[in-house]
Amino acid sequence: MSIQIRKTLLQVETTLIEGGKTAPLPLKLYSAFAVVKNPWAGKGFVEDLKPEIHAGAPVLGELLTRMIIEAVGSGESVEGYGKAAVVGLDGEIEHASALIHTLRFGNHYRNAVGVKSYLAFCNTRGPANAPIMIPLMDKNDEGRRSHYLTIQAAIPDAPAADEILVALGASVGGRPHHRIGDRYQDLKDLGHDVTNPAGV
Repeated sequence: MSIQIRKTLLQVETTLIEGGKTAPLPLKLYSAFAVVKNPWAGKGFVEDLKPEIHAGAPVLGELLTRMIIEAVGSGESVEGYGKAAVVGLDGEIEHASALIHTLRFGNHYRNAVGVKSYLAFCNTRGPANAPIMIPLMDKNDEGRRSHYLTIQAAIPDAPAADEILVALGASVGGRPHHRIGDRYQDLKDLGHDVTNPAGV
C-alpha cells in the first residue's frame, strides 16, 4: 500500500531588503510540503519499518522534488537545498526519520539538482502548527556559509497526531549581504588542513 497524502503546500519567499539595505540579488526560498498519514500510527512498536519506507518514500521524494523544480524552473538553478519531517504526537521521531533518511527519498532531489554535498536535514515531533525548520546548505560546497539558511514555516492543521509532515527546501541565492567568510578561511587561520578539518 502506498503512502496516503492528505494535502500538499508550496511556499515561495522573496527577500528584497535585508538589514535595511536592498539586496543586490533577491534571495528566493522555496519549500514544498506533503502531509501524510503516518503508516505506523496505531500499530504499537513496529520493529521493521522497511516495507512502508519502500512504499512511501519514493512517492514523496518524486512528488516534492517535482514541486520544487517546477517552482524554481530548473534543477540547475537550485543553489541551496535541504529536507525536513515533523511527526505528529502519536508517532516516533524514528517515523519522521524513516521517510526522509533513505536514498529512496533523497536521491530524487539529489539527481534533479545535481549535487556534491550532503542533503541537510531536520526531524522533529510536534502538534498541528508546529514549527517546520528546513536547514539549507550549498548543494556543491558545504563550506560556503552564504548558503547556510533555514526556511521556517507552519501549517495550521498539520501534522495531526497520526500524520507526518515531509518537506523539501531550496534557495536561489544566499544571504543578501553575507560577510562572515567561509569555513576554509577559518581552517587556514587555525592552521588546519582543509581536506582533513577534524585532524583525524
